[in-house]
Amino acid sequence: MAIDIKVPTVGESISEVTLLKWIKNTGEYVERDEVIAELESEKATFEVNAEKAGVLTTNATEGDTLNIGDVIATIDDTAAKPVEIPRAEQAPADKVPDEAKKPAPDPDKAQPAAPPPAKETAPTNVKATPVASAIIADKGVNPKDVTPSGFSGKILKEDVLSALANPGRRSFNGSELFSRSERAQKMTNLRKTISRRLVESKNTTAMLTTFNEVNMKPIMDIRAKYKDKFKEAHGVGLGFMSFFAKACAIALAEWPSVNAYIDGDQIIFHDYADISIAVSTPRGLTVPVIRNVESLSMAGVEKAVLDLAKKARDSKLTAEDLTGGTFTITNGGVFGSLISTPIINLPQSAILGMHNIVERPIAENGQVVIRPMMYIALSYDHRIVDGRESVSFLVRVKELLENPALLLIQQDPIKALLELS
Repeated sequence: MAIDIKVPTVGESISEVTLLKWIKNTGEYVERDEVIAELESEKATFEVNAEKAGVLTTNATEGDTLNIGDVIATIDDTAAKPVEIPRAEQAPADKVPDEAKKPAPDPDKAQPAAPPPAKETAPTNVKATPVASAIIADKGVNPKDVTPSGFSGKILKEDVLSALANPGRRSFNGSELFSRSERAQKMTNLRKTISRRLVESKNTTAMLTTFNEVNMKPIMDIRAKYKDKFKEAHGVGLGFMSFFAKACAIALAEWPSVNAYIDGDQIIFHDYADISIAVSTPRGLTVPVIRNVESLSMAGVEKAVLDLAKKARDSKLTAEDLTGGTFTITNGGVFGSLISTPIINLPQSAILGMHNIVERPIAENGQVVIRPMMYIALSYDHRIVDGRESVSFLVRVKELLENPALLLIQQDPIKALLELS
């Protein structure tokens, strides 16, 4: 009999999902619990597994929007499993290739020197006339920068000369020069949710941003000196995020309104730090949560960051990974951002923005010195966080980052850093 595979319930408020891709196709035999498809809700991506072993028949197309409970496939569990024919370990003697029958060369006998490789005049996979190929090779022209005008996309001599005479002329997406084409692409559920939440955040909060800068040299010195021992002890690298997460956790305990949110006419305070880490993925921005950062060691934070980053990269984040969060950290510096005003991640009241580390001249003990500096920004909801609290919070984060020993309440902070969790 055929077993229906339905879209599972993935959350109380989620009524529809998008079919991202089929892992298995119609006609394939699947084992029980084998992943057959990937779906995307407005919060995360998740997998659909085969409930029984059998032959799969798909009922939906990649990109379709489906409701919870829709039948996306059926499995015929009465179908026989295909018999795999083992490959022969050795071919019959009469089928051995002639090359294999030749005797091995005698190493004692001098072998003729191999001829020198022929010099390539042009990339072998480029469709171009001989003259055009010669010019491409001689001038070092990238064939991708040349717009072909010959038959079947062949590059002509005139095409190469035109590219040399007009450097920098390049079309979008492989289209012709001076084209005016446009493309329409359906928004995914995740992108729709990102759009809605960002607009809602801008429209419903009294958002302000305060800035400061951090001298990153102390942290960079610690990482350079102890990163190998740290990785040997814990199995993970010592990154910047653990320093920032721990610094924020300490500052959040001291300035609780930054770690709170408004619920109607009440303010809900959290006596713990569940810090969301903004992660950019090919499908959009996600903010998985590290739970109880205040209770984790530096190694514990690094392991959590590594686990969430891997899940995000492999599209394995669950709704639980993305639920909650009392404060958010986003790092635009990995893309080269020097300064920005991050948008609050609702229903939270504040978000910290990290940025690019740039060597700049600063005054230190009356002297001008070059130091690796980072601008940090705190966007906050002024309805709940006052200016004094926001500025004091950011100054406290700066103090902790510039004095990393303060992050570890131990007599010997470096020893604590290296101890196993």
